[in-house]
Amino acid sequence: MDISSFIATPGKPFKLNDFRTDDDGGFEKKEAKHQLKKDIERISDLQYKLYAENRRALLILFQAMDSGGKDSAIKHIMTGINPQGCEVTSFKHPSTQELEHNYIWRHYIHLPDRGRIGIFNRSVYENVLITKVHPELILAENLPGITKVKDITPAFWNRRYRQINQFERTVTENGTTILKFFLHLSRQEQKERFLERIKNPDKNWKFSYGDIEERQYWDDYQRAYETAINRTSTTFAPWYIIPADHKLYTHAIIGNIITETLEKMNLQIPQPTQEDLDLLQKGKKELEAEED
Repeated sequence: MDISSFIATPGKPFKLNDFRTDDDGGFEKKEAKHQLKKDIERISDLQYKLYAENRRALLILFQAMDSGGKDSAIKHIMTGINPQGCEVTSFKHPSTQELEHNYIWRHYIHLPDRGRIGIFNRSVYENVLITKVHPELILAENLPGITKVKDITPAFWNRRYRQINQFERTVTENGTTILKFFLHLSRQEQKERFLERIKNPDKNWKFSYGDIEERQYWDDYQRAYETAINRTSTTFAPWYIIPADHKLYTHAIIGNIITETLEKMNLQIPQPTQEDLDLLQKGKKELEAEED
């Protein structure tokens, strides 16, 4: 699969409509299932090397409209990951403590340790997405010079995009590879998923009427995503726009991208020094000499 076809090319303006929401990634259904299984196994092997090497980390961000499939993607693709080497963080409305810091702080403290994979279910981008659609939320940050919505100017948003790029550059320059996935869902498919949550008693718990209220802002959110991706898809942390109407293909495409990314990191299991080898042999002899 040519994963470059899903990249929002850094520095090249694009429209979300340029990317299909129902793309199958070139897979047949049976092939997609086989590829996903193969990639899950490969990701597990590569995670072991990442953990053993203990020099780099992988951060995977998921952003999507409501019902876009973030939870499903995380569940299916990361099935084979050793929990000791992976952590999933879901970012919801910021707490009182988090609002006492700058908006990046709560994301910084959840960055993966060296040797680990970190997954962000929503991310720092909420601060240029939902807040772009509902700028009144910015007022809760108690920022100097901003006491009313009219104080939130285009220059304010430009600073935020710059700050996010700086944050990601710092992170990547210190050994963490960043993968950013926008699950690109059609409005019709969102409608079908909402209806499924309403009609299926086992899924009622997933439904929130607030999601229906937010649906009226669909076009505003699409513009917010389009602008954010255009402004923050960089050579060091590009955005991948993933078709999200058919979950099987969504998972297969994401799994393939994660696999290729880990392979390109050329991860190496540390090789023992001569001193280490000598201690291994010493330990072996002592163990073998023990009486059962």
